[in-house]
Amino acid sequence: MSELIHIKRPDGKDCPAYLATPAAASKGAMVVIQEWWGLNDQIKGTADRIAKEGYTAVVPDLFRGKVTKDKDEANHLMSGLDFMDAASQDVRGCVQHLKARGAAKVAVGGFCMGGALTLLAAVKTPEMDAGVCFYGMPPLQAINASAIQAALQLHFANDDDWCTPDSVNQLEKHLKEGNVDFELYRYDAKHAFMNEARPEVYEADCAKLAWTRALAFLDRHISGWQIAG
Repeated sequence: MSELIHIKRPDGKDCPAYLATPAAASKGAMVVIQEWWGLNDQIKGTADRIAKEGYTAVVPDLFRGKVTKDKDEANHLMSGLDFMDAASQDVRGCVQHLKARGAAKVAVGGFCMGGALTLLAAVKTPEMDAGVCFYGMPPLQAINASAIQAALQLHFANDDDWCTPDSVNQLEKHLKEGNVDFELYRYDAKHAFMNEARPEVYEADCAKLAWTRALAFLDRHISGWQIAG
């Protein structure tokens, strides 16, 4: 089942969000963070897919209803986003909402822009228990690795002109120096290789492997918890 809801942020403001719930009792919960396209059908479908795996999923609408298929407009929307506010208020509010529903543990995961926000949330959202980052990262100086308590799983593409192999190596070193509990995987693919709506970059085999690894990670770190309907 899915529906649009409003979630209360820590500062008292509202955040619109998409909620997908499993048909049976939920075994865990996850906040899913969009790419720079907005809360579109593809990211809703990802939340639905997670719900089919038995997890309650919430996607905060970070652009407040704005959706685009144009790269220039997507870049404009992302450039106008306050990343720290999104991580500490929208994402954190969603985590708190899921815990208020009965989830003892909540994961955060995102793609591209959402991957960067996942890492920021690991710093700014102390209630977060695990994070899955897909090919996204903020500037290293924005990541206080020593403050991260959540276990992390990271997925990056080797053919990526944003999260380049060198920048991924620097992130890996940074997380190790901060004694973060993490696992990192690299794929011979392009940026956004998980997005089935973009055939020019989608890599089915890599996407399947990353999805399998992510589900196993969620099973290890957040599953087994009952959530109220």
